[in-house]
Amino acid sequence: MSYIEELKNKILGGYEINKAEAVKLSDESLEDLAKAANEIRQYFCGDKFDICTIINGKSGRCSEDCKYCAQSAHYKTNVETYPLLDTEPILREAQYNYNKGVMRYSVVTSGRALSDAEVDKLAESLSKVHEQCPVKLCVSGGLLNEAQFKKLHDAGVERVHNNLESSRHHFSQVCTTHAFADKVNAIKAAQKAGMDVCSGGIMGIGETMEDRVDMALELRSLGINSVPVNILNPIAGTPYEHNKRLSDEEILRIIAIYRFILPKAFIRLAGGRGLLADKGRACFKAGANAAISGDMLTTSGISIDTDMQMIAELGFKCEL
Repeated sequence: MSYIEELKNKILGGYEINKAEAVKLSDESLEDLAKAANEIRQYFCGDKFDICTIINGKSGRCSEDCKYCAQSAHYKTNVETYPLLDTEPILREAQYNYNKGVMRYSVVTSGRALSDAEVDKLAESLSKVHEQCPVKLCVSGGLLNEAQFKKLHDAGVERVHNNLESSRHHFSQVCTTHAFADKVNAIKAAQKAGMDVCSGGIMGIGETMEDRVDMALELRSLGINSVPVNILNPIAGTPYEHNKRLSDEEILRIIAIYRFILPKAFIRLAGGRGLLADKGRACFKAGANAAISGDMLTTSGISIDTDMQMIAELGFKCEL
C-alpha cells in the first residue's frame, strides 16, 4: 500500500495527521494525492458545496502594511478609496447575490479594525439585510473585540472572516503593523461572541510548504471549518508586485494537502482563482468544496452564473 493510501485510510478512520506526515505529501505523486484528497472530501463532506460572495464595504487607506495588499496606505496603488457603505448598496447586492443562488454574503472592510461607530452603522445595515433577505451574513472587519463581534452577531451576522494569512513563523515577513497573535486573539474573541469563523491565507507570498502546513495545523487547532485559500495576484505598487505566481500544479498540491489536514472543512478557493487556467475545476476534484464567487476586493473574479454552471457539472450541490 502506498504512503498516500495508508495515510488516507488512517484519516478516514479519524486520525489527525501531523506536520511531518503532511510535509511528506509534497513529494508524493500529485495525481495520486489529488485522487485521495477527493475521496477524503467525499467521505466527510459528501457533495455539499459552499459558495459565497463579498462586497468591498470600505476601501483603501488602511493603516496596516500587509505587503500583498493594494488597500494599504503604505503603498502607491490605484485602488479606489471610500468610507463605509450605507445600507442601500449593501442590501441591494445581498438581494442580487441571493437571487443568483448564493448562500453566504460578506461585507469586507479595509483597515486594522472598524471603529465602534462603524460597527454600529454596519450592524444597523446588516440587521436590515437580515430582516429582508434570507442570505447568511458574514463580516470581515479586522481586529475587532468580543463586544463588537457580539453587536454584529445580535444584528444577524453568523460568521466572521479573519485570515491568518500565513504561518506564525512567516507572518512577520508579511506584516509588521500587527502580529499573528492579534489575529488569533480576534478569532477567539469572535468565537466567544458566538460566531463561526472563516480563516485561511494567501499562497505565493514567499512562504514555504512547511509554512503552509503550519498554518493549516493552526487553523485545525482553532476549530476553523471554513478555510479560504487565496492565490497571490501581484499588484503594482505593493512589495510583492514582482513575486512569481505559483503554478497551477502547486496550488493543486496545496489544496490536496489541506484536505488531508482538514478533512471535514470547507476548503474555499478565494482570491486569485481567476489566475488558474481552469478557474479551479481541478482543485474542486482534489479536495476543495467551496468558493468565493463574483468580484474580489480590488480584482475581477468569476461570475456567479459561470461558477454555478461549473459546480453543477462537477456534481456538487450548493448547501449550507
